[in-house]
Formats: sequence, structure tokens, C-alpha cells
Amino acid sequence: MMSDQVAVQLSIQESHVVIDNGIVQVTISKPDGFVTGVSYQGVDNLLESHNEDFNRGYWDLVWSDYGSPGTTGKTERIKGTSFEVVVENEELAEVSFARKWDSSLQDSIAPINVDKRFIMRKNVTGFYSYAIFEHLGEWPAFNLPQTRIVYKLRKDKFQYMAVADNRQRKMPLPDDRVGRRGRPLAYPEAVLLVHPVEEEFKGEVDDKYEYSCENKDLKVHGWISHNLNMGFWQIIPSNEFRSGGLSKQNLTSHVGPISLAMFTSAHYGGEDMVMKVKAGESWKKVFGPVFTYLNCLPEQTSDPLSLWQDAKNQMLIEVQSWPYDFPASEDFALSDKRGSISGRLLVRDKILSDELLPANGAFIGLAPPGEVGSWQLESKGYQFWTEADADGYFAINNIRKGEYNLNAYVTGWIGDYQYEQLINITAGCDIDVSSIVYEPPRDGPTVWEIGIPDRSAAEFFVPDPNPKYINKLYIGHPDRFRQYGLWERYTELYPKEDLVFTIGVSDYKKDWFFAHVTRKLEDGTYQKTTWQIKFKLEKVQQSSTYKLRIALAMANVAELQVRMNEDESEKSSYFTTGVIGHDNAIARHGIHGTYRLYNVDVPSEKLVEGDNTLFLTQAITTTGAFNGLMYDYIRLEEPCVDSNFH
Repeated sequence: MMSDQVAVQLSIQESHVVIDNGIVQVTISKPDGFVTGVSYQGVDNLLESHNEDFNRGYWDLVWSDYGSPGTTGKTERIKGTSFEVVVENEELAEVSFARKWDSSLQDSIAPINVDKRFIMRKNVTGFYSYAIFEHLGEWPAFNLPQTRIVYKLRKDKFQYMAVADNRQRKMPLPDDRVGRRGRPLAYPEAVLLVHPVEEEFKGEVDDKYEYSCENKDLKVHGWISHNLNMGFWQIIPSNEFRSGGLSKQNLTSHVGPISLAMFTSAHYGGEDMVMKVKAGESWKKVFGPVFTYLNCLPEQTSDPLSLWQDAKNQMLIEVQSWPYDFPASEDFALSDKRGSISGRLLVRDKILSDELLPANGAFIGLAPPGEVGSWQLESKGYQFWTEADADGYFAINNIRKGEYNLNAYVTGWIGDYQYEQLINITAGCDIDVSSIVYEPPRDGPTVWEIGIPDRSAAEFFVPDPNPKYINKLYIGHPDRFRQYGLWERYTELYPKEDLVFTIGVSDYKKDWFFAHVTRKLEDGTYQKTTWQIKFKLEKVQQSSTYKLRIALAMANVAELQVRMNEDESEKSSYFTTGVIGHDNAIARHGIHGTYRLYNVDVPSEKLVEGDNTLFLTQAITTTGAFNGLMYDYIRLEEPCVDSNFH
């Protein structure tokens, strides 16, 4: 992918800037900072030149007034008003397209300063972009639901998309989604292709949310052009500037052909994820750099899919190079301004074992101070995460200076761990917390359990899609939950009576529907649904309290009401979550959203020796098909008779 080394050249014209390293040439409008052209391997422009200059490559954001509900607002394509050459030498050029906010701009643009930067380096097949966002304390409060970079590629050239090894395919054209060619489904993003340009796509559903991805797996994605034998890739080398931790899901690439670098979004978290900056609050954050990588087939190779492998190899190089040593902004912390932390996480569950167990594969991270688990919804600051090894050992390097909570969660165990002290990271520090112990919630031995505590509903029964609404990529795929319309299958499987699960007889992989959704009636309205868990108790410990643990993988405008041995004719549930969630993972094929754990006391008087029934009602139907929740795991514990336990 290399060529003879050529010095980086910067050409400044009246209305645009061209950066050229002899391999790639990038044209950026001045002072707006829109990428209007990317030239590579003799191809004049890989971006869609039929689009206006501002609609090819750009940073944008969604913002709203402080106190506004929801996750939408005003979409602003961030337009620079001043241009500056930050660095220019043979090795590297860095240019800035900035815009300042002042009170005369009230209500027209978000109340922040934005400095968009582009970097080109010698002998590097691509270019970098990052931005510094800043809000000064005296400025108005505001919400920032989303910010990202968007590239719109030539639709006549780029038709093969790759998000992961097992998530790549030839894609429909944008034309297939509009007019008589496409029919919008339950929401605008999902379109049934009825008369596509190419017959092979007929009857398929196109929906950008089918290609979303967890941050931990979202390091490279993009497009291959088979007739140009080249690839266009977004490489995101770090998660530190993205919101919501490793399990937060973001959009990737989708029909357009469009390639995104998402930084903050409310997807799969809803309004709770929206960044809210108060009046009087100073805030600054660096998003990126991210790397736009280009590659082409070497002469000895004829397989275009080798471009994906090469992009993955380049991603590893970028990840290992993080934090980059070349961004010029003092707001980007170089490695000598960062610190590290290491230790070992162990788990103690006295009911199962007196031994401390290694937290095999635990997710461990530093996030801004907050309540236990608040990192899931955090988007103002930086987060630094890793996965522990099989023995629970972990190390996190290159952490920006600041105060953090140390957080963790472990597959196989419910709840969230948070270290009792704040971690203060300083330049060059190397903190060893040695062995730390997570004691997951536990009052007594397990009577029964359903599912795997892994913050996902993926292990439950995911039905085959309606044959009318297929994405061929996900037929026979491990991510079978990414098909459109699976929520409608519940009504088909349970047209009159709701799900009944019998402990010791039923199998959660076959008998526990992945989402607790509403039932659609023949008149088009929706009704609440009540699931039953039937179980036998040989003996009830009198005058004691059993504990019901309900871990939810997501909730969307839902209310879970819990009753024991009392059906809905009884006056009230003895436990309710209240109205929770805007995760929208049911519609967006996400299989999880925000994790919630409820620990419910069950007085022994509510239980009987012999047959018992736990009733779980999802009581809200206001948004119809998408009111609902997904369970992660449910467990009933009996009281502990071992006096040494507590």
C-alpha cells in the first residue's frame, strides 16, 4: 500500500485547501471545513460528486435547548468560519476549521466553540480528523444528543459493505429506498425493497440499525469497490472519547453508501444518554482522531475481500499507536501526560464457594465519578476500558489525567462493581490496586434461575423472521436478532394466551421469548401482556424473606409489575419498576440497551408449599409494538439459614 516517499504538500486556494502526500489527496472547503474530494489511485473523487460540497464529508451534531425532552433537536452541519494552518512541514500537515460561538448566534447554532482538525502524514494511506468542542461557563445550557463524522461515497462504485468478519455483504442502492422502489415500514429507517434496481434485493428489508455494533467491536468498518479494487474505511483506534462504555452500540456504515464515525449518540440508551450541559458549567472534550484509511489490491491478489483483512491489519497498527504522538492541539493528551492502572479482580459469592474466584473476562473501566453503573449513560467525559484475562488480571494504560471511578462487570454475575475510592490519574502515574473483590448481590441459595447474566437477551428464543421481511445476511447467522419485525412474532406465537414458563420443564433457549412485548389485537390496538413462571416449593421457610433478582437487558417505555400467586384481578402488584427506559432496542435489533437490576423482597407469606406462579406484567401500551423490555436474567433466592453468611 506504500509508494515512493513524497513530502506532504499543502495548497491553499481562495475557497478550498488541498492536502496531498503523493498517495492520497484530500480537498476541503475553506473556511467551512467540508471534505469535498478524496482522490486516490488515479480516481478523481471517491466521494459522491453529485452531492453539494457540504454533503460529502462533514462533521455534524444534534443539539437542543436545555430541558428539552427526547433525543432529537436541531441538526447542525458544523461549518467553520476561520481557517488556520496549524502545522506544515514535509512530514505532516494539520489544518484547522474553527467556529466560535457568541450571543448573537443564540438559537441558530449550538452554544459551543468547535475546532475541526484534519491531519495528513507522509507516506500514510489516508488522513485523520479530530475536533475540540468547548462550552464556556457563562454560555447558555444545552443538550447534545449526538455528534459524528459522515462520509458519503460514490454509489456507482462502492456497493460492498463490511462491518465485521461475519457481517459484510453487497448492499442495495439508495435509490432502492425511495419512491416506488421502496416501502417504508414501521419507522422511516426500515424500508422494504419492492422494486429495487437489482432484482437480487427484492423483498429484503434495508435498515441502518441492522448494522449497528458495540463499541468494543467497532474499530474498523467501511466499503469495498469491486470495480475499482479499492476500499474506504473508518478506523476508530480508541473508545476513550465515545460515550457509554464498551457495550454501547453505535451505527457504522449503511446504504448510501455512507460511512460514519459516531462519537456520542442516544441510540440504545434514549434520553438518559443525552449529554446535558448546564448554565455555568465549563466543558471541553476532544473527539478523535479517527483515521480514514484507503487501500487497493496489490497486483498479485485478485480477491477484493483481502482489502477487509488489510483494513483490519491497519486498525491493529492504529490501536497500537494510540495515543497518537502527532496531533498538535494541546487539548489532545500525549502519552507522557497520561497514567496507568492495574490490578486483579476477584469475585466472592459465599453461597457458591468460600473461595475467591477470578473474574474471568471481566469488563473493567475508568469513567467519570458517578453512581454505581452510571458509566452506561455517561457522555461528557472520557472512559477507559479493558477486558481482564482468565485470572482476572487487568491493566489500563494511557489514561488522561483526572478523577475517575473504577467500575467492572463480569459475565456470569449480576450487578455492577465500583471501587470504593476515587482514582486520581496524574501524568506518568502507575497505580496498582492489587486484588479487589466484587461481591455480587446474593442473599441466599438459588431456588431457580432463567437465562445467563450477561446483560443481553441473546440466549433466549429469537424467532425466525417473517419471510416477507428478510435481511439475507442474518439467515443462519449468530446475530439472528438483527432481523426486522421480530416483535410481531410474539402475537403470532401467543395469539390469545401469554407465555408460561415452567421451572424444570421449560428451556429458556426455546420457551422464553427474547422480548417481553405487547400483543397486537385484530382492531390494531395493543394490549399489555403477563408472563407466568411456574415453580414448585417443597418447603417454605416461614416468617422470612425470599429475594427475586430481575436483571433487565433493556426497557422501552415499559413498566414491569410483579405479583406472586396473585393474578391481575388482584388490586395491585407488590412490586413495580415504574415507567422505565427509552432504549428502543426492540425496534433497532439491539438485543440489549441499558442494564437495570431490581432486587425484590418476596415475603414468605406470598409463597405456598407446592405449586407457585410468578406473574410478570408489562403494563404500558402507549407506543404500541415497541413498549417492552428484554430480560437478562431472573433468579429466586431462598433465605439463608447459614448464620455465617451475613
